Amino acid sequence: MSNARHVSETPATQWLRRQKLLFSEHPYDYVEHGGTAESARQLAVDEHQVVKTLVMQDEQRKPLVVLMHGDRKVSTKQLARQIGRKSVEPCDVEAAQRHSGYQVGGTSPFGLRKAMPIYVEASILVLSKIYINGGRRGFLVGLSPQVLTEALQAKPVQCALSDS
Repeated sequence: MSNARHVSETPATQWLRRQKLLFSEHPYDYVEHGGTAESARQLAVDEHQVVKTLVMQDEQRKPLVVLMHGDRKVSTKQLARQIGRKSVEPCDVEAAQRHSGYQVGGTSPFGLRKAMPIYVEASILVLSKIYINGGRRGFLVGLSPQVLTEALQAKPVQCALSDS
């Protein structure tokens, strides 16, 4: 018997399987406010390859999803300019959970409750592999970043703030 923990299906893994996409499962011990630094440390992967799923909203409170490197922040000004909005800001926790159907800390771009536009930081697409939330706290899936544009129809944007 292997010591790998089995993770039960989530809306995200169900969506990935329905699309017949290959992915690996990476459970870890969720730490409150540990973020991508904690998951990267536990899984021994580069935090730059860990992609966070951020639910944001525009000036009309219309939700959107931004996929960003774990070790970078989103420039909401750059993002708003690139997608033709006046402003973009993070949703509050309750709104994010209502739009996505996921608990904050376990938000996946796959199998969202509500169809929302999805934007991906363009530099993520050049990575050979990414680790992104699998729909539960303490659970990442590993896959090709091409899945984001091909299966999710995520639109590439350049809105990463460099380390300061």
